Amino acid sequence: MLYIVGLGLGDAKDITVKGLEVIRKSEKVYLEAYTSILTVGKEALEEFYGKQLILADRDMVEQHADVILDNAKNCDVSFLVVGDPFGATTHTDLLLRARQAEIPYNVIHNASIMNAVGCCGLQLYSFGETVSIVFWTDDWKPDSFYDKILANTTRGLHTHCLLDIKVKEQSIENLMRGKKIYEPPRYMSAAQAARQLLEIIQKKRVEGCEDTELAYTEKSVCVGLARVGSDDQRIVATTLQKMTTTDLGPPLHSLVIAGHLHPLEVEMLTLFTDDLTLFENVVLL
Repeated sequence: MLYIVGLGLGDAKDITVKGLEVIRKSEKVYLEAYTSILTVGKEALEEFYGKQLILADRDMVEQHADVILDNAKNCDVSFLVVGDPFGATTHTDLLLRARQAEIPYNVIHNASIMNAVGCCGLQLYSFGETVSIVFWTDDWKPDSFYDKILANTTRGLHTHCLLDIKVKEQSIENLMRGKKIYEPPRYMSAAQAARQLLEIIQKKRVEGCEDTELAYTEKSVCVGLARVGSDDQRIVATTLQKMTTTDLGPPLHSLVIAGHLHPLEVEMLTLFTDDLTLFENVVLL
């Protein structure tokens, strides 16, 4: 049996009872180690679960998944995912491969940032399409997600922005030379994401867009979230401009661009800001 087990968002104790039982009876336990991170390391998980964990990086999961599946043909195998198993398409692919190989599987769900984002007070029913914001380089600045944000805000919906994670990435030079040398891990902050978002609208203005046509402006209300589910979770509501200089501390971060606000949402957001003028010009439902 292949078990795909969600670990939740905080630390080792966020595992469900069912998930813990499955891990402890599995002969091999893989820890997916590139789509997200917990606030504790592999050693803390091993101590709590009572099992040795095999780190499964991007290369193993995407290029050598047959190793995991071959083991699951002969014994119980647990594949551990931070958050919920279906928070990334990679895990859907693993399930489909198991199905094709006629390997029985079971999915054990847990909390993910996709639903836990509601802790900021914005109602989940009022979120539109989620977008991903990637690290830009000097000559690569993709902004296709802007149109999705525009579609959301046009309908008055909030936009949840998932921020880039770079783990076990190679430089172009080392990749071309075939050297297995990896760059240090990088995790995008809410401040970095806000700066990139503002650079996009500056470009739109140069192209002739009026502020009334933009998906957001410097004054738009946004919410930065850090380490959701952990004891040191932090949430800050502010303008997009002020978010560019807001330090939310260590990763992981996410960012929400607010759409039209319900009075209860405004009341909740006041818990996370010291600037009550933030809501003077917002559109209320």
